[in-house]
Amino acid sequence: MQPEKEAAMIRAVIFDLDNTLMDFMTMKENAIRAAVKAMIDAGLSMDAGEAFGDLKIRGFWVCDGYFGQDDSVETLDAEGWFSTGDVATIDADGFMKITDRTKDVIKSGGEWISSVELENEIIAHPDVAEAAVVGIPDEKWDERPLAYVVRRANSQVTPDELRAHLEGKVAKWWIPETWAFIDEIPKTSVGKFDKKKLRDRLPP
Repeated sequence: MQPEKEAAMIRAVIFDLDNTLMDFMTMKENAIRAAVKAMIDAGLSMDAGEAFGDLKIRGFWVCDGYFGQDDSVETLDAEGWFSTGDVATIDADGFMKITDRTKDVIKSGGEWISSVELENEIIAHPDVAEAAVVGIPDEKWDERPLAYVVRRANSQVTPDELRAHLEGKVAKWWIPETWAFIDEIPKTSVGKFDKKKLRDRLPP
């Protein structure tokens, strides 16, 4: 077998812009096959050939439940798709990028804001040590981003300075109106940001 066939290669074999459906084939000796798609919620649009939505997978190797889970809990949808809990984009060339967790994405005015991308841009500011973004209820937009920020030592960076830093890096409507400066971002046992605790607390 040729070396390029021995390596695990994933290529897009179907990309349907209308249905945002992609089938991937993993080319190995056993020809393992999987199907992956990004489901677009009602009301979401596709710009410049890019699909953005809930990532679901389907295949004979995909689990249909979790160990110890109540059998009455439906893990698969009616078509047999398993939700990974991730939000992903797929561009017109078939490249996929996981951008957030479904539970962390901020739904604002019928559009989605990636908390991870927003956090990365905020953390890129030289006066910011850590940042975590969560959605908070908003009467007009359903949700808006709240940015929790940990300043670096001796820094007095302000919300206005951080808003200016974000301009041109993210969509204007992504930029948070609400900011909270705290001493430390709470972490889970594996070191990830504990956004549940952040959602449960009000800005100081």
